[in-house]
Amino acid sequence: MSVVFMFFKGLNLGIDFKGGTLIEINTKNTSIGELRNILSPNFNEVSLQEFGNEETIIIRLQNENNQESIETVNKVKSLINDKVKEFRRSEFVGPTVSSELLFKGFQAVSFALLAILIYIWFRFEWQFGFGAVVALTHDVFITLGILSILNVEFSLATIAAILTIAGYSINDTVVIFDRVRENLRKYKKLELVDLFNLSINNTLSRTIMTSLTTLLALISLFIFGGEVIKPFALTMIIGVIIGTYSSVYIAVPTLLIFKFRPQEDD
Repeated sequence: MSVVFMFFKGLNLGIDFKGGTLIEINTKNTSIGELRNILSPNFNEVSLQEFGNEETIIIRLQNENNQESIETVNKVKSLINDKVKEFRRSEFVGPTVSSELLFKGFQAVSFALLAILIYIWFRFEWQFGFGAVVALTHDVFITLGILSILNVEFSLATIAAILTIAGYSINDTVVIFDRVRENLRKYKKLELVDLFNLSINNTLSRTIMTSLTTLLALISLFIFGGEVIKPFALTMIIGVIIGTYSSVYIAVPTLLIFKFRPQEDD
């Protein structure tokens, strides 16, 4: 379903990936929230973030060509001129550069998955590596699908959140895999299905408590973190829930699909 939604509905790409105008300003002790309240009613998409210190702010706005960019800069100047000490620079970022950023973002996610596969392969056995990657791929696609359904803006911060989700999920998965390996040594005559269930039950309370404490922090970020941090926090909330589920119900059962057999001791 996630793939279907991404294919037909697509992701709500942010200014980072669609191109637009970038304006750097030095403010007169004006907050980002105040500037956002002035600019948001006048533009479809506005992104503001501090750059180096509280007074230096980067404004990103969406437009399709250089001519529109000039008009946008003039409009911004007229709206916030009394709030700004200095307009330091303005530039137009074309869609070609933006699509390259999108490609590099997905490339980063792909390399992360490959690195995780190699790490788990060497630490455990190849079936564990593929089990972890299947679970992580599941996490990424389900998260992206939900972002597509909710029409959440997809930005560089979202890619950072997805990479963080991958790290969080693999940590959960490795804990369960460690317990599987430990139980393989302790219960050599136990059926694999029963052994996997035992290993999951052994680590379930730890998994749930870790996820709940992480979710509490993320929900606080989502509620109190402001507009800039909300897409990141929401992506993380979705990813932590999906990652907790996949560690238990995807990663370990995949070992059976790949016909995992414990190595016999010499």
